[in-house]
This record gives sequence, C-alpha cells and structure tokens, in this order.
Amino acid sequence: MENKKILKKQADTIRFLAADMVQRANSGHPGAPMGLADIVTVLARHITHNPKNPKWLNRDRLIFSGGHASALVYSFLHLCGYDLSIEDLQNFRQLGSKTPGHPEYGDVPGVEVTTGPLGQGISNAVGFAMAAKYAATLLNKPKAEVITHKVYCLCGDGDLQEGISYEACSLAGHLGLDNLVVIYDSNAITIEGDTSIAWSEDVKRRFEAQGWEVSRIDGHDFDEINEVLEQSKEQTKPYLIIADTTIAKGACEMEGSHHAHGAPLGCEEIKNSKMKAGFDPEKSFSVDEDVRARFNCALEKGDLAEAGWNALIKNGLSAEQKALLEALLNPDFSKIEWPNFESDIATRDSNGKIINAIAKAIPSFLGGSADLGPSNKSELNGMGDFPFGPNIHFGIREHAMGAIINAFALYGLFIPYGATFFIFSDYMKPSVRLAALMKLKNFYIWTHDSIGVGEDGPTHQPIEQLSQFRALPNFYVYRPCDGRENVKAWQKALSMQAPAAFVCSRQKLKALKDDRVHGDVENGGYLLTKRDNAAVTLLASGSEVYMALEVGCMLSKMGVATNIVSVPCFDLFVEQEKAYIDTVIDPKTKVFAIEASAGNEWYRFADEVIGMKRFGASAPADLLFKKFGLTADAVTEKVCATLGVTYQASSGTSCKC
Repeated sequence: MENKKILKKQADTIRFLAADMVQRANSGHPGAPMGLADIVTVLARHITHNPKNPKWLNRDRLIFSGGHASALVYSFLHLCGYDLSIEDLQNFRQLGSKTPGHPEYGDVPGVEVTTGPLGQGISNAVGFAMAAKYAATLLNKPKAEVITHKVYCLCGDGDLQEGISYEACSLAGHLGLDNLVVIYDSNAITIEGDTSIAWSEDVKRRFEAQGWEVSRIDGHDFDEINEVLEQSKEQTKPYLIIADTTIAKGACEMEGSHHAHGAPLGCEEIKNSKMKAGFDPEKSFSVDEDVRARFNCALEKGDLAEAGWNALIKNGLSAEQKALLEALLNPDFSKIEWPNFESDIATRDSNGKIINAIAKAIPSFLGGSADLGPSNKSELNGMGDFPFGPNIHFGIREHAMGAIINAFALYGLFIPYGATFFIFSDYMKPSVRLAALMKLKNFYIWTHDSIGVGEDGPTHQPIEQLSQFRALPNFYVYRPCDGRENVKAWQKALSMQAPAAFVCSRQKLKALKDDRVHGDVENGGYLLTKRDNAAVTLLASGSEVYMALEVGCMLSKMGVATNIVSVPCFDLFVEQEKAYIDTVIDPKTKVFAIEASAGNEWYRFADEVIGMKRFGASAPADLLFKKFGLTADAVTEKVCATLGVTYQASSGTSCKC
C-alpha cells in the first residue's frame, strides 16, 4: 500500500465528518461509520464508478446494507466528488435535506438503493449481481464485453441475523455469483450489547456451506484490506470478507462501546478524539486538500473508464448487440401482441398468457416465482432459465425474492416480476414497501386471491392483504374481473413509474360481454351498468364483479334500479377527480361494496361493505362463498334488508344483462 499516513488521514476525515454530522443533528449513528472508515478508504481505490455520471451502466455497484451507517455513505460520496456538498452534510437528518437519516434512492446521486430495514441491502446486492450476470449473458461477446463490473456490499451483524439474508445468500451461492463481494463489518456489537447475548454461530462456516469463498481480515489493517480486495477480483464464487472491526474506532472513550451505535458522541469526546488523531479540535466538517485530492481520484478514474466503455459501445459492438442494448434501455410496449380473452378463464391463467406476450416482445421483462410457477402461471414458456433465460427460480424464498426484484428494477435494464400466492405476500411486505418508497417499475403476481382458494383453508386464504396493500402509498393493486380487464390493467401498469400487483383468482371467472368494458380501467374504476333513476350502486372487484351484475339484475326485477361499478384498481380510482368519481358512483344512491376480503377501505365510498368478517375455512370454494354470504342471493337479501325492500328469491336464471 501507499503511504499509510495519508490513508489514516483519509479514514480519520471520514470518521470525524460522520461524528460531526451526528453531533450537529443530535441524532444518528456514529459507531459503524467510524468503524468502517478504514475499509471504505481502501475500497475507494478499487471500485470503478463515475461521480459525474452516477447512472453509468457499467459502474461497480456499492451497496451500504446497514442504512444506519448513512453518515459514512454521505461522507464517502461527498469526498469522491458526487453532487453532495459540505452544506448537505451539515443538514444531516433535517427536513428536506439530501441527507436523510437512512439513505434513500433518488435523494442523492450515488445511493444505489434505499436501505434501512436490516437484511434488505445485502439481499439487494444479490439482486444487483444477478442482474449483472443476466445482462452479461445477453450482451457480452468475446470481443466486446459490455458488462464487466462488480457488486460490493457492506453489511453488519444485524443484516446477517435477519432471515432474509439467509435466503438471498443461499441463492447467491447456488448461482455462483462470482461478481459479488460482501464485506461484513464484524464489530460484535448490537444495540443491546455484545452480539454473544443472542448470536454464536460460525459465520465463516455458514457461508462456506452456502457455496461462498470466505476470508477473514483485520478491518483496520490497510495492507490486509487491500490484499483481500485484490484477491476478490479473481474469485470464482461469491466472496465474503469478514472484517474484524471496532465500533467507533478512533473515539477516545467510546471506542468499542455499544453506546456509540445510535447516539452522538458528545462535543468533548469529539474534540478529544480529533486532538488524539492530530486534527484541529475546534474545526467541524473539515476536509484538508490532500485528503480531498486523494478521494477525488474517482472523478478522473471514472471519467476515463466510462469514456473507454462509451467508445466500445459506439464502435465495438455488433449490430445485434447494439439493437439488443437499445431494446433493453428503451422498451417499446407497442410491440406487445396482447392476447384476446372471450371465454371464461381464471385470472391467474389470463395473467400467465399476458406475461408471456409481454416477454416475447420486451427482452427486459423477466421474473419468476417462489417455487409456485405452475400454480401462479408465471413461467415464460420456452424462454430458458436464468442466467441463460428470463425465468428465475427463486426457490421458497419470498423475502429474498422481493429484495432481489427491487435490485433488478434499479439496475437500469430490466422490468422484473415476482410471483407467489397472495397469502405469502406477507413475507414480501418490507421489500414491497421499499419498492413503493423508491417508485420502482416492478411487478408482483399474487394468485389464489380469496376464499376461492378452497380446501387449503384459512391459512392460505387472504382476507386482510388487499386492505394492507391498498393502504401503501405509490403502490397499485389490480384485481381484474376477467381476461380483458386484466389486459387493460397491464397496459396501464406498464405506462407508470410505480410498482404494481396483480391479484388473481384460482377459479375460473365469467367473461364479461364485449360491450361491458368501457375503457376506463386506467382510471381504476368505471360503470359496467348504469340505470335511470338508480337507487343503489354496487362496487366490486375481481371475482365479485360478475356477482354484482347478478345482484343488480335481481334488484332491478324487484324495482330497485341499480348501477354496477367495477373497481379493478382502488388505488387509481381514489386518485381521480371528484367529478369523475361522482359520474361513476352516483352520490344520490345507496352504495354497497362487495368483496371477498375484509374491505375496510371501501367505507371511503360505501355505506355498507359485504365481505369477510372472519378467517375462512377448509371446503370447496362454492361452499365457502355460500357459507360466508357471498352469493348473488345472499347479497341481494342483505341489500334488501338494508333498504327495507321485500326480498324475492331468484328463479335461478343466470344474469343476462
């Protein structure tokens, strides 16, 4: 290594910038940034990135899984020359700043992904490495390698204790992701004290058992750090570097204490620590020019690397490579040949045909299921398995699948989806929430959407999940009533920069007549039937829409004129202007919502919700709908009781309207 004196000065600069940020904000986490400063200082010499163009496709990805180490992230990005000023550092954790308490994608260039919930970042890193592998498979040729970068991730004890990391790292080992380097900040400290109070596993053997290469180093020895990073470039497996570090390294009294994890060090402690390191104790947010110059080497190095890459793209690619790269960067959705659905079909089946049509036209579209592909109808037929095709087999790893497809969506070339039963969306919730926070363009296919699951019983019958995900900002839940509505839902979802879920039925649903779908699916809800002088409006989604039509027919025969509204996307519908909503839901009518779920959100529009008030049961689906009062006769009787109208049982004639 070069002069260790300047390396130590660089590392100490990071330490004290982080300590000053936390002290100024009077909140935050100084311990991890100070402990990782030596590693990041050396790592800066190994990664290839361009602070002038943070979106350069072939940059090395650097993921800070421990989002609580945000003061380290911002210090590093500032020193490397990203668009992050000293003033931004001074506004750490303040309202409207570019330096929030945990790194948020989009707030500042250089932050690759929003992290914070532990375990997410390391799982995202696996996703980035998978995305790079698939991109290389598609684009690289022996004489023109478009994708050559690495994925680096810094994680801590908390990340590895979270179960999601087991799922993701197991998959990384199985896939042999030799482009992934994870640096584990092993400081043996958690908020409650030493990690030994709750953790005693052998991390090295754990990762070796999962198919990783593992090395152990002193995380404060510049030579060891440099040597292991050099070795990582020649790896043939994913590589874990266990770096033994001391939390709050460089602090006078707080070094090694768990109290340094999540609280300011205090002015006196910072002054004494600076004095000990040879820094001016009276200066805050201080960066000497020799330190800045060393870190700013990233600017020149990155510029040169990107210039060489751009020359390759311009002059070294075949026509086929150029065309594919353009198609990946700028997908043309007009090329999709949408299937036409006229017969009765389960929406899981229509959804399967739709995603196959998308994948045939859009090479950036890929995804898979958590071991439920045949049931979810989420397989892309005849297109090959990852990394040689777009079908990803995630295994029974819903947690990791959610984080991995977030990374695919962020990579810059792909539009991913992940599939499972709707009930298991609970396992994906943290990743889905982060996708919504980042406004990612990725998709979730959640099938077996209600008590229609049938005999598998209440453990597999989702009743509260629709309400949960409809409450999530920047997230759009589509529950189509038939194949044609499913197509229109996908067309709308692909036009938006936001994550979306397609909640699909196991059972066949009746196809609506051609003139039923009026083309307002893009507004979330629309009138299926409008009657003069209507007294009642029925709202429904998915499998309950046809039932609502039957109820409307029965009520009309009793003299109760009824409007029927399909709401395939509640989230889109609530975004519409009141004038549009009033054309769909006549304010003068009594409004009922019908849905085989808890449906509390419907009270925003409905006077009464007819849905699930308890868990389901194990029985054939038709018996369950009857048991829980979700048949046309039962709903009609409930509406009549509310209106004070004498109920007349149906003749059994199917709905003709």
